[in-house]
Amino acid sequence: MDEVRRAGDGELCGFVDERDGRWLALSVFGAVLGEHRHEVDAWDRVLTEGLASLTERWTLVYGPTAREEVACILEANPSQVTVARGYDALPGVPTLTITAGQLTSGEWALRR
Repeated sequence: MDEVRRAGDGELCGFVDERDGRWLALSVFGAVLGEHRHEVDAWDRVLTEGLASLTERWTLVYGPTAREEVACILEANPSQVTVARGYDALPGVPTLTITAGQLTSGEWALRR
């Protein structure tokens, strides 16, 4: 998995990973932003959408039950992501911190 950093300031925008002959554009916390035939297209996607995607609403899925709910990203890094559970990240809204291991195992998933 290759880090994708912004040229101007070195900010981590996400990752690119080759799996089964396809190139995945991944967010900072490893969620799939898109699947591509060519590596350069995955890099472009991460650079244009990686950080911006953190401001969007995501679908949080609990793997064992497939239960879905809306979530907002509060904080994200390669080892974990913290989300507000609901449409808005207001004070008092329940939050959840999910580790990279929980995402990789399928216990939790975040989809755009």
